[in-house]
Amino acid sequence: MTQPRSKSLIFILALLVIFCPLGIDIYLPAFVAMQQGLNVSEGHIQQTISVYMLTVGLGQLIAGPLADRFGRKPIAMAGILLFTLGAAIAVLSPNWEVVMLARALQGFGACATFVAAFAIVRDSFGHKGSGQMITYLNGIVCFIPALAPLLGAWLTVEFGWRSNFTFLTGFAIFGLLLTQLLFRETKPKDTVYQGHILDLRRFLPMLKNTEFMFNAALTMVAMAAMLVFVTTTPGWIMNELDGSVSTFTLWFTINAVLSIAACFVAPLFIKKNSQKALTLGLSLFALGALLMLVCADIRHPGAIMLPMYIASIGFAFTLGSAAGKALSGFPKQAGTASALIGVMQMSGAGFLALCTQQLALSAPIQLAMHLLFSVPFIIVLLSKSKHLVHSSDC
Repeated sequence: MTQPRSKSLIFILALLVIFCPLGIDIYLPAFVAMQQGLNVSEGHIQQTISVYMLTVGLGQLIAGPLADRFGRKPIAMAGILLFTLGAAIAVLSPNWEVVMLARALQGFGACATFVAAFAIVRDSFGHKGSGQMITYLNGIVCFIPALAPLLGAWLTVEFGWRSNFTFLTGFAIFGLLLTQLLFRETKPKDTVYQGHILDLRRFLPMLKNTEFMFNAALTMVAMAAMLVFVTTTPGWIMNELDGSVSTFTLWFTINAVLSIAACFVAPLFIKKNSQKALTLGLSLFALGALLMLVCADIRHPGAIMLPMYIASIGFAFTLGSAAGKALSGFPKQAGTASALIGVMQMSGAGFLALCTQQLALSAPIQLAMHLLFSVPFIIVLLSKSKHLVHSSDC
């Protein structure tokens, strides 16, 4: 039984999912300024994203079950408070080590809002509507890469890199007030919660479910590619290709606009046949990878960004189809299931990205490698066993 859908609910969902990408995208143009201000290497600045993603993922092992026990609203509120605290510490941080601590706190906060949002979607939109709603939310999230770097670039130039975190502090406080005033609890009365909060056995039903694991793994692979994209491309364009902040922002904004359009078209395909939508999305990943490899020796931002535009459209089709299907089998454990997806999608993606970073590849080659991880999944979806891993109804 789903909850009534209202404009305020959709607004709160959009607000909750925005925290995670905003915590990354707003300070991408400040990478060079942070590197100089903290007197550390580019690799150290990239690690501020890695620790953020790691805590966003791992924190969900606790946040998910807590959402099933205490409700979605308390977890969302607690997450926003942690995010606020982390942002405030980053503003005042004297060195890189304190920035890393601040980013970890922000990650734990964003993980709670992420889990709460996914659980609310499953509570309110049910089995068939979840995949479509997740894709719509992804479209809303795609406004962040379009707008946040513009704001972040202006803040960095006018007030220094710390002003990005000052903005995040204010945004979080505003979000906390709105969540308290507008959000009504959606947790179903028959939600299943058993055992101790740290009892990982609660995740066994999902781990044993082939359809869940296949689709959750897909969200991990897709997110890993996006993580590599946002962590390596700024340095590649601004340092290796001698591009300016405005050049980087322009290419990223075009990518975000295309992603927004794709995320509002994709639900129509997912509603009709999520299996075909997923296959299309992964095929666009593979096409983008091949084009990127062909253009790898071209020293121009377009050589990495144009193939990425294709892959970003594929991401819109992939994420909604896969996440919606993974959640569909666990209506009474939506918080726990959302948490496990989050761990794989965030921490798993971070681990994959970290592994390929050790190969010391150029940004285009590393990104193409991650996009090609989609190929084994395409093969399965084209096989006779495809109904076992992703049935066509959504």
